[in-house]
Amino acid sequence: MKTGMLNFKSRMKIRTLIIDDELLARKLIRRLLAAEEGIEIVGECADGREAVSMIAKFLPDLIFLDVQMPELGGFEVLERIAQAQLPVVIFVTAYDKFALKAFEANALDYLLKPLDDERFHQALQRAGTYLNGKGTGAVRERLIGLIHQLSPESKPISRLAVKADGRVVFLKVTEIDWIEATGNYLGLHVGKESYLLRGRLNELEKKLSTDQFFRIHRSTIINLDRVKEFQPLFKGEGIVVLKDGARLAASRSYAHKLQEFLEAHL
Repeated sequence: MKTGMLNFKSRMKIRTLIIDDELLARKLIRRLLAAEEGIEIVGECADGREAVSMIAKFLPDLIFLDVQMPELGGFEVLERIAQAQLPVVIFVTAYDKFALKAFEANALDYLLKPLDDERFHQALQRAGTYLNGKGTGAVRERLIGLIHQLSPESKPISRLAVKADGRVVFLKVTEIDWIEATGNYLGLHVGKESYLLRGRLNELEKKLSTDQFFRIHRSTIINLDRVKEFQPLFKGEGIVVLKDGARLAASRSYAHKLQEFLEAHL
């Protein structure tokens, strides 16, 4: 085993946090780090939610981060950290060879389980080189790219709770015909009924299935399952006719995208 590989003449010790839901893995990482004079272990944790709190509290320079943890995985942890506070990350993973290509392109380094002592110290040396050379800005940019590339996509919502006449109504999202923005509220049109939901159209749009809902105007989203026909108009605008007879305006930019989408899915 190689020890004492880090040389930090120009900086204080690297503040390091260990994040892994496996106790044996945490113990092994702690043991390997104990041989390094240039490392200060500020803590360890076994789940993603605690990790988010500890990173915000201790602002570590370096973290060993398990990719696969229950409830909140490694990528989800990083998504919840302000970009300016992102530490240098050495991933600990059991990912397959295809995901490893993304690590090689974007991550500082990664370790495959079961951990190998020699490989561990190589990754640690690399981290020390970046931190000593103040090259963390480039590492952070690569890390952000990796988060976007490998983060599990959030599932579209399936239900919405809205208030109506003193009641709380649970709507299946698939039942909504179309949605319009009205000030600080959203109008949800469901058959002959309409409901108001406080919020912004941009935020709700992110939570809807892109296969089923389509924005046709800065203030209108439609359920594609409810569309009867699309009528192109002069200057690139259009009219969307729903199955219940409702006629909704599609602005120029959105009408063009809708027409391309419909043609691609005919």
